Amino acid sequence: MKARQPIPNINIGQVYDQRYSDSEVHYDRLGNLAGFFGRNMPVHRHDRFFQVHYVKSGSVRVFLDDQQFHEAGPMFFLTPPTIPHAFVTEPDADGHVLTLSQQLVWQLLQAEPGLVAGAHLAPACVALGPLQGQGAEEARRLEQLLDLLGSEMGRGQVGQGTAVQDLARLVMISLLRLSTNALPANPARHEDLQVFRRFNELIERHYLDHWTLPAYAAALGVTEARLNDVCRRIANLPSKRLVFERLMQEARRLLLYTGGSANAICYQLGFKDPAYFSRFFQRHAGTTPGEYRLRQAGLR
Repeated sequence: MKARQPIPNINIGQVYDQRYSDSEVHYDRLGNLAGFFGRNMPVHRHDRFFQVHYVKSGSVRVFLDDQQFHEAGPMFFLTPPTIPHAFVTEPDADGHVLTLSQQLVWQLLQAEPGLVAGAHLAPACVALGPLQGQGAEEARRLEQLLDLLGSEMGRGQVGQGTAVQDLARLVMISLLRLSTNALPANPARHEDLQVFRRFNELIERHYLDHWTLPAYAAALGVTEARLNDVCRRIANLPSKRLVFERLMQEARRLLLYTGGSANAICYQLGFKDPAYFSRFFQRHAGTTPGEYRLRQAGLR
């Protein structure tokens, strides 16, 4: 029996935005992160970091450890360090993603222990639309704070570091207040989750080998139809799309963070023909590899 692969640990300051590799606070728009990582974010964890996804519009399917949620914005889900999680966002979903060092959050909880009901800060998914009274008021405050934080991150003004950390603490306080309204998890078929997670593990190990869907299905011991049904039920995406999105994630990373030519990246990703790679990238990103690199260089 093969040993299970460890759940990947993603340091967002190293994988996605190296300008903030040593920062205690990282912020970006949800749409920007989805554009880089793809709609499907397979199970992963963030050691030493708390992360919140605030979905302002659109819907998202969320898996917090073994809990399943499917909610439309406005909503958020909060993930403490090391908690395995996965999510799939709809094409029109946008909002905010805030990543905080555990030390910053621990200092806050030491100063205000009443913010957490139990001994540990648990993962939570909260729908904000149905809230009334104080809850609705706090939800409006949270959105305003996240908008302010995003604005501050882009200004480059004197005192930005202090302002960002203070705003991040205020956001965290608001999140913890609202977490008392956490949703109950939806039931998920355990065997479906197992197949889905094993499929994503296999993708991680073999996407550069360009495995076919029959090869993935055979390795999982299921039919192609069963694999596709599981992926559509859990992620609302066909199985082939999940493989393509992992290839696109790596292509974007190599274009942004290496100096390799598009042709070199093509071969690094296991493609045989640069022209086919360019068509593949354009079909999924809406732009050529070279145009993508130039556009992102102007935004970063």
